[in-house]
Amino acid sequence: MMNKHIIISPSHLDKKMLDYAVSLGIRDLYCKYREVSEELIKGFNVYVEKEDGEVELLGREDTRRIVKIRVEEANDIEKVLDTARAGADIILVDTPSWKIIPLENLIAELQRTETRLYAYSSSLEEVETLLGVLEKGVDGVVVRVESIEDVEKVVEVFKTIKEIKLVDAEVIDVKSIGMGDRVCVDTASILNIGEGLLVGNTAQFFFLVHNENIGSIFTSPRPFRVNAGAVHCYVMMPDGSTKYLSEISSGMKILVASSNGQARAVTVGRVKIEKRPMKLVRARFKEIEGSIILQDAETIRLVKSSGSLISITDLNPGEKIVVYISELKARHFGKAVEEFIIER
Repeated sequence: MMNKHIIISPSHLDKKMLDYAVSLGIRDLYCKYREVSEELIKGFNVYVEKEDGEVELLGREDTRRIVKIRVEEANDIEKVLDTARAGADIILVDTPSWKIIPLENLIAELQRTETRLYAYSSSLEEVETLLGVLEKGVDGVVVRVESIEDVEKVVEVFKTIKEIKLVDAEVIDVKSIGMGDRVCVDTASILNIGEGLLVGNTAQFFFLVHNENIGSIFTSPRPFRVNAGAVHCYVMMPDGSTKYLSEISSGMKILVASSNGQARAVTVGRVKIEKRPMKLVRARFKEIEGSIILQDAETIRLVKSSGSLISITDLNPGEKIVVYISELKARHFGKAVEEFIIER
């Protein structure tokens, strides 16, 4: 989402809130013409809505043409398309009732044009939906904010990790350790070959645990599921923080990584915790060692350095598998911190 624009529309131009927004990297502000104060809007690109409803970028020397269009019926879609054909650079689409279907139509029609499509969000919760319409999403969102807390929530949507650097580690030990409580994470998405969760016993060393989209003569594929590991294990979240697997629950966002280094956030649909026989895997990357405890079953797979998959039941010392090494290994309530720590 790094090429997307978030434009905050404060309920009131509070200096403390605006300064905080700037500190978080927000540079776009939307306000009414009568609200504009030169002192308050320093550091922002200011989209000003004038009394006649037109919108302009205040104080900008460029000649970008910005048009606001209200979409309430089917004919309004054609107005937007005509405006794009006429050379509008940015179209701000206000959809007061139906949102998703009109935006789907517009995104499909405008995807081969230079026109950027922005939408007005009715709530903080709607921002992520608008950015994901037809997977491509709108190019920007104007969102109403009431407080510093609202600004933080909006920024969180844009913090999702998109790429992650995976390395090859050598397995140094594999052994059964008896019974334990393992966590199955069922997502609300179809996961592809090569995708899984980043899980580990320590806050520095994460194994790519593959999803269950490969079936067998005894099991059907479950491409939404990752049998992720024991309850105590860390799992990587979309903003780079971690949670214990025991903390994951329905409705949360969780990070899915691919063996090619791509990453995305998916929604958790369900979590199952059950007692199962468990196996400990230790691996080493250079001088760094890490481990994970997984259920001892054929359907749990790690990813080899070649990109192929290997079941936990076939894993032996000497195998090369894909892992992620975090630069900051200490965690305080899931957030990486610079401090001395030993985890074994």
